Amino acid sequence: MTPVQSRKMDQGHTTIAVQHYLDELAGLQGDSPAEPVVRLLLSRSVDRLHMLCASLLHQRYQRLTRGPLNLQSEELLSAVVERMIKAMREVRPQNVRQFFALANQHMRWELNDMARRLDQKAHAIELQESLVRAPAEPGSSVEGPNLQRILDAIDNLPQDEREVFHLVRLQGMTQAEAAQIVGVSVRTVHRRMNRGLMLLAESLGDLVPEPPPEVTRD
Repeated sequence: MTPVQSRKMDQGHTTIAVQHYLDELAGLQGDSPAEPVVRLLLSRSVDRLHMLCASLLHQRYQRLTRGPLNLQSEELLSAVVERMIKAMREVRPQNVRQFFALANQHMRWELNDMARRLDQKAHAIELQESLVRAPAEPGSSVEGPNLQRILDAIDNLPQDEREVFHLVRLQGMTQAEAAQIVGVSVRTVHRRMNRGLMLLAESLGDLVPEPPPEVTRD
C-alpha cells in the first residue's frame, strides 16, 4: 500500500468514526451527559483538526507565527478543541461535513481574536480614520476611553459582521480573500461589511468630529 492510499484509508476511517459519534450524540436522551462523547469525537478527529489548523494558520495567518506571538499549530488546536467542547453543548452537527465546518469556523474566530489582541491599538487608530473619513486633527488620539469604546463596539458586532470586519479592515484582506476564508460570496462579504460599518457608525457617531462651520461672505 502506498502512503497516499494509506492516508486515504485513514481519512475514510476518521470519517466513519466521526459520523458514529455524531449519531451517538443525536441519540442521547434526557439528561444524558454529552461531553464524554464530544471528547471522544474530538480525540478521534484530532489529526484532521490539526491538519486544518496548520493549513489555515500558515496559509492565511502567517504573521501570527512570527514574533512576538510565535503561534504554533498545536497551540491553535488546543484552543479550538476547548471552543468546540463549549460550542457543542448547544450545537449538534448532523454529519461530518457540518462538524468540520463548525471546527473551521472556530479556527477562524480564534485566529481573528489572536490577531486582534496582537495589535489592538494600531488597528483601533486605523478604524477611527476609516470611520471619520476625514483628516485627523493635530494632536488627536484614540487613547483612553475612546480606544476602549472602539474595541468594545467591534466586539459587540454580530458574529458574521465581526468576522468579516476583522478580516477586511483589521487584517487588510480584500473582500474576495475574506470570502474565500469564510466560505461565502463576495456580495455577502460586502453586505456584512456595510452592515458592520453602519452599526459601528451608530454606536460611535459621537466620535466623528463635527464639520467646520460654513463661512459666509457679506
